[in-house]
Amino acid sequence: MTYANSWLQTVQAGWQRFAAGIDLGSQSVRLVVLSRRSRARGALRLEYMSTVPLAPGVMTGTEIVDRQAVARALRDAFAGLPQVCASQALRCAMAMPASATLTTTVPLAQLAAQSYCEDEDGGPALAGLAPAVMGEAERIAGIERHALAVDWFVDETPSPVRSVTIAATARQHLEARIECAATAGISLSAIDGEPHAALRALRYAANRELDPNEPYAALWIGSDGVYGWRIVDGGILAEMRYPAPEHSDLADALRDLVHGPEFDCALIGGEVDLLDGVGFSLADIGDVLGCSVLPFECALLATRAQPFEDALLHEPAGAVAFGLALRGVLE
Repeated sequence: MTYANSWLQTVQAGWQRFAAGIDLGSQSVRLVVLSRRSRARGALRLEYMSTVPLAPGVMTGTEIVDRQAVARALRDAFAGLPQVCASQALRCAMAMPASATLTTTVPLAQLAAQSYCEDEDGGPALAGLAPAVMGEAERIAGIERHALAVDWFVDETPSPVRSVTIAATARQHLEARIECAATAGISLSAIDGEPHAALRALRYAANRELDPNEPYAALWIGSDGVYGWRIVDGGILAEMRYPAPEHSDLADALRDLVHGPEFDCALIGGEVDLLDGVGFSLADIGDVLGCSVLPFECALLATRAQPFEDALLHEPAGAVAFGLALRGVLE
């Protein structure tokens, strides 16, 4: 009977995947842990949330000045992790600052042509794309591949042309984060750029909260600026970033997203308070885009395994950590 119970627990554990998203910011470490049962695709469970402040001077821009302090904050963030999460193979992903990451989107067919590889059905063989991806990463970063850390994925959203998103950063930034995590007893399975992790969370929120095929804007506000995307029928039709040389102010940048069908909603995540620094508000964003504004909230997107502080559940800044954990449970 003991053997049967052990076998049953093993099978049940295989039905549920756990993943953690770690957002290492300039002032705090945010952690979100999600789970998903494989027999209930799309049904997420919010297992754990935590935010640990960092002392001034621990971070300077993209650089980790005090690695021991970051490691301590990571340990504190994971300290309250429920046993059900700690006992599983927890996939952990950490965000890389946008200012330290260069990204590009390339048509899949273009990379496949450079790779001269096809799968059994005559389509591009994804496993053979790595050399072409690395070549593209070298081109956008201007750094030889041995000094780069590169991540890439194929966008599976419906679109006439499938594309590959490539993110590259200097290996020294990656190694610093891996070292801090390892010191805290955490093994990282992935590194992702902040804007793309936030966008993943915003798109998931749109699928849950908006009408199907409804055009919307997704905005993420980070320490180095505002990123925006125009999304129609699940595909990205336009994007913007501010500050940028071509834009005189944030309103001018937002107008890059307005061309086309009217928005019914704009989903916003990130450090919303930073808008004050450019004399803007959520209402101003709604006025420029001509639609209502809906801040990102973890509370609306998953069944809660336990009670959490309202400040964590309704904090738009949780988008990056949520998006990182979402990647882990959906891959």
